[in-house]
Formats: sequence, C-alpha cells, structure tokens
Amino acid sequence: MLLLSLLPPQLPTKPTVNPRSCEREGPQDGPIKRQKSDPKAPLTLPVTASRYDAPFPFYRRPAEIGRFSLDAQRCYHGDARQLRYYAPPPTEGPSPGFDLRDGYPDRYVKRDEDVREGLDHLLRWVAQNRKELQAEDKGRPLNADFVTWRGHLTKILTTPYETRDGWLLAVSLFRGSLYVSEVETEAAREQREQRSDLLKELTYMGYKFEQYMCADTPDGTPDPSGVVNTNEAFCTVIRTRLGTHSLLFSGEVDCTDPRSPWPDPPSCYVELKTTKVMHSLAHRKNFYRQKMIKWWAQSFLPGVSRIVAGYRGPDGSVVGLESFETMKIFQLIREDPSCWKPAVCMNFCAAFLAFVKKVVTEDNPKLVHLFAWEPGHPISYTVHRDSDHIFLPDWYVETLSAEKPPTPRIPD
Repeated sequence: MLLLSLLPPQLPTKPTVNPRSCEREGPQDGPIKRQKSDPKAPLTLPVTASRYDAPFPFYRRPAEIGRFSLDAQRCYHGDARQLRYYAPPPTEGPSPGFDLRDGYPDRYVKRDEDVREGLDHLLRWVAQNRKELQAEDKGRPLNADFVTWRGHLTKILTTPYETRDGWLLAVSLFRGSLYVSEVETEAAREQREQRSDLLKELTYMGYKFEQYMCADTPDGTPDPSGVVNTNEAFCTVIRTRLGTHSLLFSGEVDCTDPRSPWPDPPSCYVELKTTKVMHSLAHRKNFYRQKMIKWWAQSFLPGVSRIVAGYRGPDGSVVGLESFETMKIFQLIREDPSCWKPAVCMNFCAAFLAFVKKVVTEDNPKLVHLFAWEPGHPISYTVHRDSDHIFLPDWYVETLSAEKPPTPRIPD
C-alpha cells in the first residue's frame, strides 16, 4: 500500500516568543552552572529535558542563500549540478517492490570515512560568497553568529533525549563568528570501524532507495541500474535565527520536488528515509519516540517540508511508502506524555548556543574549545591553544583576514 501526502506545510512566519526576550526570560542562560559550586571551576550546561520545557522559541523561517555540489571524486563545485528530482512511483497499484540489495556491493562506491573533512566544503562556499555575507560591522566579515553543518545542530537538538551516543564539538571564534565542527570521539571511531556487515548493507539500502526515487531531470525517470556513489552530494546553504543567535549552516539535500505547490527552496526539498516495516502499534510508537526525533530535527532546521519513508521488508524490498509533513510531526507525538517535545529540543539548542557564546570570547582561529557531552552528564569543555584540534585552514583565515574580499585562494 502506498501512502503519499503531497501537501508540504508552511513554516511559521511569526515568532511564538519575543526574540528580544529569549535570553533574558527564556531557559537559555538559567541552567548554566559551575562544576561543584567552585567559582573557579569551568562552567557546565545541564541537559535534563525538563529544564527546557518552555514555550517554543523564536525560529526565523529558514532561507536558502546558496548551494554547492560534490562530485563522484568528492570535488567541490559552487553550483547545483548534483541536484536530483523527486520521481516517486504511481500512488495506485502494488507496492513499489524496490530491491534495496540490488548492486551491493558490486555497484557501490563508498566515501572514505577516514578522511575528516571538517567544515572545509562549507568554508569554500563562504570564501567564494564573502561579498554577499558581509556584516555592517567592518570587523566582522560574516553576518552570522554561528557557522556549522546542519548535522551538528541536529545532534544538539536531540541531545536532551539521547541515551546512547555522546558527542564532541570543536569551536573557534574568528572575526566575530563562532565556527562549530564535530570531532569524532574514540567511541564513535571504534563503532564505525567495527560496523557489522548487516549495518553496512543497511547503509547502502538507504542510498539505494534514493536511487529508486530520484531522477536526473525534472521530467526524467529513476535509473536504479547505475552505481551508488556516496561521494556525490548536493548541499543547501541556509541562513536563519534561533532566539538571538544568527545561524549560517549547510546540509545535504536528497532531492527537490519539481511539482511541489511551493516551488521555492528549501520548502520544495524532500528528505528520503528507509526504516523497517512496522507490524504493530507498539512498534510504531517506538519508532516515533526514537527515530522520528532525528528525522524531524534534520528536516525542520533547514525548512525541508516533507519526509518520505520507504518501509523495508525482511528481504530488503520496499513494501510501502509514507509521507510525513515536517511541520505536522508534532501531532503524531503530542498525545504521548513520555515522548520528546520539539520545544525542548529548540530551547536546549538555544541554551547551548548561549553557553558557547559565554565561554568562547577570545577571537583567535588557533584557539579551540572542545565541548563534550556523554549521556547522563552535563556539557563540559576544555581549552586547547595551538593544538592538533585547530580546524580552520590557513587559506580560509587569510581570505577572511583581508581588508577587501579577494579572489579566494582555495586549494584543489
């Protein structure tokens, strides 16, 4: 059975909380504490969800200000050449029957996960578009408080409800903007290197589903006979504001819907996911609690209006499709008192950003603060000067240090 909704939601245009009052009256600053009540100890930030159970904070409608692509060799291009087009099967008739195992592992090119890219691709876009990003403050070349990847913000949003995986984020303040880049923890590295054959195959299935659902042209049809190459990517660059924090971030986009009634990006973008077919209400309830929070956060942040899920059978075939409107996901969980709350996620993210601003005050690209979190503990940080943790490349520092925006000297 195919379940497809074709009506993307509209993002709110008015704040639910006065953005000027977010830091004074909201939960952003209140929970910050000193370790063990020692006035000389570093600050920490509690993560308990109940602390952030307050009205939904102001979040400005996300606006796409740029886009770029990564090709089959993972090379950067400042254009939309890798953008694909949503081309689902007919809504009537039998189940799709997509064979998600087809081509594994013979037609599969995996990105080298040992190469830690950091913010490099996003920084290339920033350097090439510096003129359009200039702030009124001459000492601040970018009109953004934070520059990061969407995936890093997703991890922050879901932290109050995460019970398994911790994270480590590196932050540097450079010319008035805070850059946030993830550092792979030792536990995450071991988990990645010891990934089971089943998990490797399930990862491939997710990419294969995209191949079945996307075409290379607006009127084209999908061609699942090709190679699945995870080096390739199309990324949107988003500007928005959470409370008093201006954000510039980028995230990968699966496809755009050429027939969307809201044709402008990012509303026209579609996120594609796969998950195990659900046979009971208990299974679906657990799905809403554990998996849907990450789906929601990933799409809500950049303003992607729709998530289409492919339900995977035991044999690796897709037995059904279901469409979720990002702005209506809260309706699926609001009757469950033990489930997650979108407002908690956003309030916590705002609190974390305020915490980072309070801690990182020295403008120095060679000074790195590492913010660490493990389930059951508050967020803490350590300070590293002229260390191996430096992540802003020299070419970028030189480019943004120039008085006038030069032609960026970006390495190949």
